[in-house]
Amino acid sequence: MPSKKALIRRPSPRLSEGLVTHIEREKVDVDLALEQWEAYAEALRTHGWETIEVDPADDCPDSVFVEDAVVMYKNVALIARPGAESRREETAGVEEAVARLGCSVNWIWEPGTLDGGDVLKVGDTIYVGRSGRTNAAAIQQLRAVFEPLGARVVAVPVTRVLHLKSAVTALPDGTVIGHVPLVDKPALFPGFLPVPEQSGAHVVLLGGGKLLMAASAPKTAELLTDLGHEPVLVDIGEFEKLEGCVTCLSVRMRELYV
Repeated sequence: MPSKKALIRRPSPRLSEGLVTHIEREKVDVDLALEQWEAYAEALRTHGWETIEVDPADDCPDSVFVEDAVVMYKNVALIARPGAESRREETAGVEEAVARLGCSVNWIWEPGTLDGGDVLKVGDTIYVGRSGRTNAAAIQQLRAVFEPLGARVVAVPVTRVLHLKSAVTALPDGTVIGHVPLVDKPALFPGFLPVPEQSGAHVVLLGGGKLLMAASAPKTAELLTDLGHEPVLVDIGEFEKLEGCVTCLSVRMRELYV
């Protein structure tokens, strides 16, 4: 049966020092961010997900964005090698957590750099963003790990946003959604649906047609409701100031052997 486990990681007290690359820096309210994180985790649990807390990494300002540290395919975990050197210490705690869950563990090795936020899975197709954080060497390594397991790996250029999943995610039926001004090549995705807001491009599939989405995308929520989906809105405004979105605050593990 499918598993519904989600790795999450408590925000660092140094969250406000997190990296910003494509947007203007704004002041982050760390206390409010913690409240928003707790509400996000509660939304996952409410919809049947078991949340598993990775040990905090208080010295790593960006560590709450746990998705960047690992890529899951089936029960195989590929430990990332973040493109920003300051984030490399984040992976140790995540590696420990996935190993405890019985995952088979692989690693991206130097000279490869990969952020998990650059990886979008749609069925057995794995889209990988060639971004400022993920390089060609890492894409080759990812192919070598996942293609033998039945994945088809498609590399796509990412120049307008931090990560591929800052630009696009996918609906339960496999339709890829994105905010067109931020997507380098929409034509690379079969069945692309433009959405009206940047944060509307990010959905987490909760199961049963429900989509976890940022409260900052009401027009997109309306559009997706009209298409028969059920948006579940959470306010993640403090994380959006650090180029974060709903996908990067957890690692959804759907295919563990349970």
